Amino acid sequence: MVTERGLQVLRAIVQDYVETHEPVGSRSIVDRYAFGVSAATIRNDMAQLEDEELITAPHTSSGRVPTDKGYRVFVNHLAQLRPLTVAQRTAIESFLTDPADLDDLMARTVRVLTQLTGQVALAQYPSFARAHVTHIELVLLAPNRMLIVLVTDAGGVSQRVTALPEMVDETDLAVLRARLSALITGQAVSEAAERLQSLLDDGGTTDAVLRTLSSVVIDELGEFRQERLVMAGAATLARRGQDFRGSIHPLLEAIEEQVTLLRLMSEMEADAHGLSASIGTENAPFGLGEASIVASDYAAPGGTARVGVMGPTRMDYPSNLAAARAVARYLSRMLDEDEASR
Repeated sequence: MVTERGLQVLRAIVQDYVETHEPVGSRSIVDRYAFGVSAATIRNDMAQLEDEELITAPHTSSGRVPTDKGYRVFVNHLAQLRPLTVAQRTAIESFLTDPADLDDLMARTVRVLTQLTGQVALAQYPSFARAHVTHIELVLLAPNRMLIVLVTDAGGVSQRVTALPEMVDETDLAVLRARLSALITGQAVSEAAERLQSLLDDGGTTDAVLRTLSSVVIDELGEFRQERLVMAGAATLARRGQDFRGSIHPLLEAIEEQVTLLRLMSEMEADAHGLSASIGTENAPFGLGEASIVASDYAAPGGTARVGVMGPTRMDYPSNLAAARAVARYLSRMLDEDEASR
C-alpha cells in the first residue's frame, strides 16, 4: 500500500520527468521539493512505488520514470488542472469567434487546441442522428445540373451538385422543391431518409428527376448520421518521435483512417466533470499502446461529443486536460448561441 507521501513522490517524479525527459532520482526530489525528509527516506518511498509498478528504472543505477500505471494514478488522484493564462483564453475566444459554418468552427477548434498543447488535436463532430431537417433548397445550375442544399436544426449543412437525367426549367424546379420539402422538412434525419426510400421502393413516383434527387438526398442524410472526426497537428508526432518507445506508424495510420480513433474516443469513460483519459497500454486493444488521449465532453444540439488531444504517454496531463476543457466550454457556448439564434 503506497503511503500519502509516496503518492506525492510519484507526483514529483511525473512532473519532473515530463518537464526534463530525464529519469528522476531521490536527490533531485529532495533538492526541488520540501518533503522534509532525507534522500534515503525518499529512496524507500521510490522502492515502494516500484514494487507497486508505478515507476520503473530504465537503466541500472539510474533514476526512475513513471509507468503507464503510474500515469493513471497521477491523472486519477494527483493531477491538478492548471488554469489557462489570460493569453491562452483570449486565443481560444478569438479563434472560435464568428466561424463561417460548423465545418469552419470544428477546424478552428482543433487548430487552436494543437497550438495550445503541441499535440495532435481531435474533435468529434456533433451527432446529427437525432437532428431534424429544417430546409431543402434546389438551385438550377444548368438545365441538367442542380445544387441540393440540406440544413438541419443541429447546424448540419450539406451541399451537393448532381447531374439530372432530363432537362428541367424553373417551373419544374418549383414543383420538385415543393414535393421534396413536403416529404422531409420537419422530419428527423432517419425518418426523412425512410420517407424518400419508401417513395422509391413503393413506386411513389416515376419522375426520373425526382427519383434521382431522392437518391442523392438519401445519401446526404446518411452522411449526417455518420460519426465524423476532425484533426490537426499530425506533424507534431514527427517532432516528438523520441517520446515514443516504439514506432509512431500505428498512430499515423489511425489518424489517416479515423475509425479507430472515433471508436476509442467514444468508449473513453468520463469523470463527473466530463474529462476522460486513456493512457498507454489501455489503448493496446486499438493498436495505440504507445499513445495517450485526453478529452473533454462538450454540449451540442444532438447530444454530447468530445474534443481532446493525442500524444505520447509522457505528456503534460494537467495542462492538456485544462486546455481540452477550456476549448470544449467555448465550443459548447458557440453551438448553444448558434442554436438560440435559429
